[in-house]
Amino acid sequence: MADPLDIPVTASDAITRLRSLDVCAVSDALDTLGLPGATVGLAPMWPSPDTVVGRVRTVKAGPRAAAGPTTHIASPAVASARPDDVIVIDNHGRTDVSCWGGLLAEAAVAAGVAGVVVDGACRDVPECAGLALPLFARAAVPVSARGRIVQDEMDVPVQIRGVRVCPGDLVVADRNGVAFIAAEHGERVIALAERITAREAAMAAAVRAGRSIVEVMHDSQFPAVTAEEIP
Repeated sequence: MADPLDIPVTASDAITRLRSLDVCAVSDALDTLGLPGATVGLAPMWPSPDTVVGRVRTVKAGPRAAAGPTTHIASPAVASARPDDVIVIDNHGRTDVSCWGGLLAEAAVAAGVAGVVVDGACRDVPECAGLALPLFARAAVPVSARGRIVQDEMDVPVQIRGVRVCPGDLVVADRNGVAFIAAEHGERVIALAERITAREAAMAAAVRAGRSIVEVMHDSQFPAVTAEEIP
């Protein structure tokens, strides 16, 4: 697997296009293509007004062993992060201990990290909000990771709410939730999500113009976008 730091910055075109979409459009595109990626159970810890888009950097956490060297969760990933990276932490859904906090947030913002997604719990939510760092997790708890969990691996495939996520994949997150796009499917998913967004904008305009919602919701008036339309 390629080193995420070697992924070409041409991926920035995909990131730019995704910023004009939302998680619901991306989820609908994934559904239409029969692809996994949309998650449930991850929510914004503070109401960031913007859609978070970026390249995935993965971190896998686990219980602290009785002896031996330890790595503080996510610190190496944050230290090597680039602008538009999103730190994605797999703590196996644990909500009894935090694996993200305020000091990491300070360093992440300095590195240009676009956001953080935790399959587990976080803490220091007010600090993240004050830094304008979008943070998505299952829960917020005050319990520290120190002495409890450590980083096992980074930049490896992880499981986030049942979705396999790899470094270099794309992620979109907003107040609706979080969705991942495997790097190899990025162009098809984005193109389909753009068409879905355009269709829904036309439908909304029709409603505002006085058309019946029953009529507008009928596919004969606004045909659904299909996978066959995307090469």
